[in-house]
Amino acid sequence: MTHAATVHSLWTTAAAAPDKIPAPHIEYGQLAPTLIVLGAAIIGVLIEAFLPRAQRYAAQLFVSVVSLAAAFAAVIGLAASDYGTGKAHVAAMGAVAIDGPALFLQGTILLVALVSVFTFAERRLDPVVHGNRVDNFAAQAAAIPGGDAEKAAVKAGFTTTEVFPLVLFAVGGMLVFPAANDLLTLFVALEVFSLPLYVLCALARRHRMLSQESAVKYFLLGAFSSAFLLFGIALLYGYAGTVTYAGLADVVDGQVRNVTPALAGTMGNDALLLIGGAMVLMGLLFKIGAVPFHMWTPDVYQGAPTPVTGFMAAATKVAAFGALLRLLYVVLPGLRWDWRPVMWGVAIVTMLGGAIVAVTQTDVKRLLAYSSIAHAGFILAGVIATTPEGISSVLFYLAAYSFVTLGAFAVVTLVRDAGGEATHLSKWAGLGRRSPLVAAVFAVFLLAFAGIPLTSGFAGKFAVFKAAADGGAGALVVIGVISSAIAAFFYIRVIVLMFFSEPRTDGPSVAVPSPLTSSAIAIGVAVTVVLGVAPQYFLDLAGQAGVFVR
Repeated sequence: MTHAATVHSLWTTAAAAPDKIPAPHIEYGQLAPTLIVLGAAIIGVLIEAFLPRAQRYAAQLFVSVVSLAAAFAAVIGLAASDYGTGKAHVAAMGAVAIDGPALFLQGTILLVALVSVFTFAERRLDPVVHGNRVDNFAAQAAAIPGGDAEKAAVKAGFTTTEVFPLVLFAVGGMLVFPAANDLLTLFVALEVFSLPLYVLCALARRHRMLSQESAVKYFLLGAFSSAFLLFGIALLYGYAGTVTYAGLADVVDGQVRNVTPALAGTMGNDALLLIGGAMVLMGLLFKIGAVPFHMWTPDVYQGAPTPVTGFMAAATKVAAFGALLRLLYVVLPGLRWDWRPVMWGVAIVTMLGGAIVAVTQTDVKRLLAYSSIAHAGFILAGVIATTPEGISSVLFYLAAYSFVTLGAFAVVTLVRDAGGEATHLSKWAGLGRRSPLVAAVFAVFLLAFAGIPLTSGFAGKFAVFKAAADGGAGALVVIGVISSAIAAFFYIRVIVLMFFSEPRTDGPSVAVPSPLTSSAIAIGVAVTVVLGVAPQYFLDLAGQAGVFVR
């Protein structure tokens, strides 16, 4: 029988038996957090299309806050129904895992997003323009910076309320990313949360050229990293004949039952596995901001609107580390001897590189960017532990770190001069005398970044380093402690600058925020102190959540 005839007979048999095509089985209840957020994002797009301009801001803010709170309630409901431990399973026909790490990270992402939305909605920091309150975002994103169209849009009091649905789309992708249980779902989730972030980075109201430049850099490098990830997925599919995590893990461990001749031919080819795995890892390490894939971080953090920077710094790290943990612990545990030395190297250069380069920075946002690179290295130490304590310590660190980051960037939005935010460090001199409260709050966040006891940063670092030491990575912990000491220098230097320097006569003023930003900063401080003083409950929670489903 010829090839064409074979295909034809397949078509006719499929047509003759229409009841044989299986309908997809989707557990909508268990996917509720993601579905709520994406549904709200679509509602946000419709609000932009149909509501008059004056009513959009309030409607978008309401939809965003309610949907994120409802999605968080759905995560709590799933965890309470034992989906994090006893009932953990793979949903949506193998595409998404519902287990402890997925629910813990989804809850963290949703809380981070909820606090971020408060900073996005802030409208009291900039002076009133033509009788209208304005936010951090461009009046009309499509207008050329400094052009007539932009001036007209500012005069008319336009605001870019599309940022709210963009955030919700990004959050929807981030919720799927750490829970993805096959490589194609992973890639789709990556694109769903990356594309809105590229757009959000370009929307700053002040310094628009810098903002657009940062977005282009992020977009181009992000496209490269996506290409690497996709090519790695293709190679892994060529190696194993499947893209599901469980199927890949079986082939890596050599536990496949029915080996077809085609699969037998590729299974012996470890080059496909090693190169493919390395490329997928590169795609994830780019999102984490690990050295040497960190080039975009300082430029993008500096150029993007500060609320976006805070959201991106906190939420993207949580999602990307969740996906990295699942890949290494579920798909590639059989390759541990191959990936651990590589991750050792990445963690060491990330910790040292981030800490050393941060010492030379003169811009607050760039300093926080390099600090976030150093923190990625510290979290990687927990990933390398390859023990259950490693997973739970990473989960705890991500939750603690994300709120410190959000709070710190929220404080940065308050320090302003005539040109908008005053991010140059020289302008922060003597801030502690001008407004002691703001400086004290920023000092709390800096001490948490430095890992000083009684802050969440200390509890997180201690947990991660202890897990790494128990997992046989003692040398890594020593390097981590040295990096922390280097990092502590520049955090404390900023504190000294704020409290022990003379204020400049032309120095910036501290804007009085609305309750939105105030509550975002207050939540950040509260989480930082609570996780530092009494971390045990949350460490236990992360410990219970630290088991992946296969």
